[in-house]
Amino acid sequence: MSGAVRGVRVLDLSRVLAGPLCAQMLADHGAEVIKVEAPAGDETRRWGPPFIDEAETTSAYYQGLNRNKANVVLDLRTRPGREVLHDLIARADVVVENFKAGTMEGWGLGYESRLARAFPRLVYCRITGYGVDGPLGGLPGYDAVLQAYGGLMSLNGERDGDPLRVGVPIVDLTAAHQAFAGVLLALLERAGSGRGQLVDVTLFDAVLSILHPHSATYLQSGEVPERTGAAHPTVAPYQVFRTKGQGRLFVAAASDAQFAALTEVLGRPRLAGDPRFRRNKDRVSRRAALLAELEPLFLRRDAGDLADELAARGVPASPVHDIDGALSAPHTRHRAMVVQDGTYRGVGVPIKLGRSAAAPPRAPAAAGADTRRVLTELGYSPERISALGRSGAFGTHSP
Repeated sequence: MSGAVRGVRVLDLSRVLAGPLCAQMLADHGAEVIKVEAPAGDETRRWGPPFIDEAETTSAYYQGLNRNKANVVLDLRTRPGREVLHDLIARADVVVENFKAGTMEGWGLGYESRLARAFPRLVYCRITGYGVDGPLGGLPGYDAVLQAYGGLMSLNGERDGDPLRVGVPIVDLTAAHQAFAGVLLALLERAGSGRGQLVDVTLFDAVLSILHPHSATYLQSGEVPERTGAAHPTVAPYQVFRTKGQGRLFVAAASDAQFAALTEVLGRPRLAGDPRFRRNKDRVSRRAALLAELEPLFLRRDAGDLADELAARGVPASPVHDIDGALSAPHTRHRAMVVQDGTYRGVGVPIKLGRSAAAPPRAPAAAGADTRRVLTELGYSPERISALGRSGAFGTHSP
């Protein structure tokens, strides 16, 4: 029942979101993960409120991305700090970093220029905004900027409204999952070849990869897709409806049979046989007329009751929950999608394997909490650790 990647050693040199989440996912599945932070700390420690401590040293934002990791503080601007980093890399299977392009090379630890030759089994995951070369190579990447540049923002919002940022950092989250998959692919390939390789993930590639079906539509037709609000561009009805009171209900009647069942539950079965709405392409092309028929029917019904009736008839539908409703739902508890370790609470592990259990949740460590232990395990003597402290390798932290 051990984690699927138990025994894999991961050095997490990243900060903010995509890299830390990738490393946390590896830790959730049993990898030994050491996070290296600068003396000032990962900047997301200060991205609050809320904070989890009175001293405001750790935000909820940081806490959500850094469980199950040991923590070491190193000042990589110093030569002794970089020497320690070299020793940590030497025992790692995987390095995850999202420094500005060229940073590791500037420290003499570039993957292509040094690490690939020195550590041929190393899997090196580099996450950047746009890559290290090309017209935009080396530029810093920020989620919302990539949503804008990559076209995603143009698709989000009401038809007559402004483009909107997606309400979660979806580009960073997507890049994290792609980095996680890339690391696992490289480890799988290494099992046969004995060699590591570069895993090159960019926020730019990530945003372009999630534009379906709009990208497919454009590449086939040449037509630039428009915003449709909560509605689906090629399926109808597939959107939010106002219901009785203040309720909102999302309905996804994606087939003709589901549309027929929806009209029966709403008490207007003749609509399914109306030539204007008989097939999905008819409903999409006459969306305004369809909504004029459906919207008054939804306003007569309670969202929760209607969702239950539709589910019983095989029509996917759900009340629009807020975060409290989603995270406190009975099915959330059933799926163990909120986990706890003392006062720590976090979102659970979404990938569940039949034999390989996820690691028990362990709250994020304080900055530098494991520096002395990790260096001792590397073979450093107490005298050498003290000397490193005097050299400034740990900044103002005392290991």
